[in-house]
Amino acid sequence: MEQGCIRLDPPPNLTVVVDGGVASAHGFAACGVHAGIRRNRDELDLALVVADEPCAAAGMFTQNVFCSAPVTVSREHLDGVSYGTARAVLVNSGNANAATGDIGLANARETARMAADAIGCTEDEVLVASTGVIGAHLPLAPFEDHLGEAAHALSGAGGHDAACAIMTTDTFPKEYAVTYESGALGFEGMRVTIGGMVKGSGMIMPNMATMIAVITTDAPIAPEAAHRALKQAVAVSFNKVTVDSDTSTNDSCFLLASGKAPGAPGSLIVDRDPAYFEFADALGHVCTTLARDMACDGEGATRLITVEVRGAASDEDADLAARAVANSPLVKTAVFGHDANWGRIAMAIGKSGAAFRQEDVSIDIMGIAVCRGGLTVEFDEDEALKRFENPEIVLSVDLGAGEGSATMWTCDLTHDYVTINGDYRT
Repeated sequence: MEQGCIRLDPPPNLTVVVDGGVASAHGFAACGVHAGIRRNRDELDLALVVADEPCAAAGMFTQNVFCSAPVTVSREHLDGVSYGTARAVLVNSGNANAATGDIGLANARETARMAADAIGCTEDEVLVASTGVIGAHLPLAPFEDHLGEAAHALSGAGGHDAACAIMTTDTFPKEYAVTYESGALGFEGMRVTIGGMVKGSGMIMPNMATMIAVITTDAPIAPEAAHRALKQAVAVSFNKVTVDSDTSTNDSCFLLASGKAPGAPGSLIVDRDPAYFEFADALGHVCTTLARDMACDGEGATRLITVEVRGAASDEDADLAARAVANSPLVKTAVFGHDANWGRIAMAIGKSGAAFRQEDVSIDIMGIAVCRGGLTVEFDEDEALKRFENPEIVLSVDLGAGEGSATMWTCDLTHDYVTINGDYRT
């Protein structure tokens, strides 16, 4: 797909930061450098995101049993509860440091130590993440040789290079930021910025995390509240994306909060107060935007597919049905072939485990009614072909069984997906 994704308009209270990203919030700097982990010297492969001082931090991680060494170490550094304080996030591409045993754990801890020395903090204040080939030991020399350079390169303008440095098969960097002015009691006039970066193109169906995402904010939010807001945002964004139904060994999503928003009153945003809900809504929008970018950039993708299911017996049933459609190779190849074959959608929801009666089902493809009452509806095939030229294809299902709803994002399945993954290690 061409660089970029179809961006949803932000809510009226949010302002998009032009060229915004992971270093847009006050109190953060970032960089991306080539350290030699990847062979191509033109490819950045080491990213640092650093707060001016230790700050609130939260994380979510893969549920894959074959989790990577950096996931284990970052969990430890967040006190085993996935929230606490941190100063920096260190991410490398080109090597996943997964399935590497005790050596991998030692190497992940050593990279955290070296980063801590370079920026002047303690080892446990550095969160680490890696992405790339599984099963290869992470070389330490690139970190030894280039972390000093990276620390020197840190700046408020370094977010773009950081977003480039975490890419693997991604075709474009995924970054976004918004600001809003608080109207909550006690926080009136505070100007909050939330920005982030994410990488992900293949091996994507997150489970309580994303591929690798780093989100920063200058909101003065308490660590536990930050974790709750992140969990809520991930549930409706990154956890609603699938490219190939595969959950990575390295999925990590970090949120750092500096508390340096202009006009911050000196008190903390805590769970369930009005300022919390403002923040949680804005965070959800940022995560949803980045999640859609991931689906847009699925390996070999030519179309973003949005699957909308409503009328389900419950939200859980709606998710089952939407996920079955989004993961179906037959649905995804039909979109690639510009074939309005609604029978494949019916097949997918029918095997999903969601409760419904087929005679209550309605299906639309790009706003064209193709199925009503579980039966085919005559439609204009030429008009459908025209609509398949749109960059975003919307598949809508009404199960007629209740009030539950869900939205998933995926992409079409193309010849290039097979080529990219057939050649991944080479």
